[in-house]
Amino acid sequence: MSHPASPGVCPPDESRSAQGSSPAEPGAENLPAKAAPGAVLYEERLSAAWWMWLLVLFAGLVGFIALAPINMWAGTAVGAVVAGGTAVALIVSSTGIVITGESLQVGRARIERRFVGEAEAFRGSAVQRVRGPELDARAYMNFRVSVGPVVRIQITDPVDPTPYWLTSTRHPERIVEILSAG
Repeated sequence: MSHPASPGVCPPDESRSAQGSSPAEPGAENLPAKAAPGAVLYEERLSAAWWMWLLVLFAGLVGFIALAPINMWAGTAVGAVVAGGTAVALIVSSTGIVITGESLQVGRARIERRFVGEAEAFRGSAVQRVRGPELDARAYMNFRVSVGPVVRIQITDPVDPTPYWLTSTRHPERIVEILSAG
C-alpha cells in the first residue's frame, strides 16, 4: 500500500491539511485550496493514544513476572519480547485517512471522490447512536478505541453495496469541510 503524502514534519496523531484560497472570500482561510489532482488535501494517522502505551509496559511486566521467579534472565527476555511485540502490534494496527483531489482513502479502502456523497460529523453521545442503533451492517467501519469522534461519509457508487463509511477521526468537522468543498 503506497502512502501518497509528501514528506514533511507532522506529528503522527495530528492531521496535515493544505489550506488557502483567496482571503478576500469570507471563510476562505478554512477552505482547501484547489490543488493538483494528486495533491494531499488532508491526512490523518489514527495512531494509539498515549494511555494505550501503558498497556505495552503492562504486557512486558506480566511477561517478566511470569518467568522471573524461575529465571531472572528468561523473565527479562520474555518481558522485552512481549513488550516489543505489543508495541509493534500497536504501530502496525494504526490506520490513516487521506483525502486528495481524486480519491478518499480510509485504512485500506479507497474510493474515487466522484462517488463520495454527503459527510456528517459526530461527537459525544451522537457517536454512540451512529455506532449503535443507527449502524447499517453493510457500512465500512474503521473505529479506533482511542479516537472518540466519527465521520459518516455517504457512498454514491450505484454498484457498491456499501451505503456509507464510518470512521474515527480526531477532526471530523475538517473532513466534512474538505469533502463538501470538492
